[in-house]
Amino acid sequence: MRTSGQTILITGGSAGIGLALSKRFITSGNRVIVVGRDPHKLVRLKQDFPQIETITCELGNRVQRQQLVQTLKNQYSDLSVVINNAGVQYNYSFLEEQDPKIIEEIEINLTAPIELCYKLLPMLKAKEEAAIVNISSGLALVPKTSAAVYCGTKAGLHLFSKVFRNQLEGTSVRVFEVLPAVVDTEMTRGRGTNKMSPDQLVDEFMPAFAKNQYEISIGKVKLLKWMLRIAPGFADRLFKRS
Repeated sequence: MRTSGQTILITGGSAGIGLALSKRFITSGNRVIVVGRDPHKLVRLKQDFPQIETITCELGNRVQRQQLVQTLKNQYSDLSVVINNAGVQYNYSFLEEQDPKIIEEIEINLTAPIELCYKLLPMLKAKEEAAIVNISSGLALVPKTSAAVYCGTKAGLHLFSKVFRNQLEGTSVRVFEVLPAVVDTEMTRGRGTNKMSPDQLVDEFMPAFAKNQYEISIGKVKLLKWMLRIAPGFADRLFKRS
């Protein structure tokens, strides 16, 4: 994939991994459109990078997702890369939680990226080269006990990405999946140790993206995949205690 001269949509692009991707792509000579639900963060992003274009959208809201798709069709016909990065994670036990945010997690983490993949596909197929990048997680492979819904959505996105990639063979659209280890973002604040920075993730992602490596394991997920091959039971027990 070309890493310059593209028109790139990044959901959740005003903070964390999305912000690091937005900065890298805009400085590499791309047109970048950032989608976020916090208008204040989008304003700050625009102040720092005036050339980045922003759209406010709550991806957990079906009506707003439809409006987003229509805006993209009307105003960004040159769209060539879609990066589904936005995500939320709530940690709790169903034995204790009185009000689990089940629907919100599923809508943002799984329904929204699948819907955007489908509804933006006609625009992408019209390009000589196009890509969809789904940001899943190492927790798609081995779940942690405290995040049942999050792990379920990421496992779903992992398998969806595989199937969608198979369905699009022979087209101009390439489907990538990024499986990061724990990254130091607002979502992971207070969770885990030895986190990688968003910039470190992007440093690993960019060359793999350029080389058309469709399933990109980041950081310790490389070790996790190796562990799953030789000692899957140990990996399960390790994450069960996390």
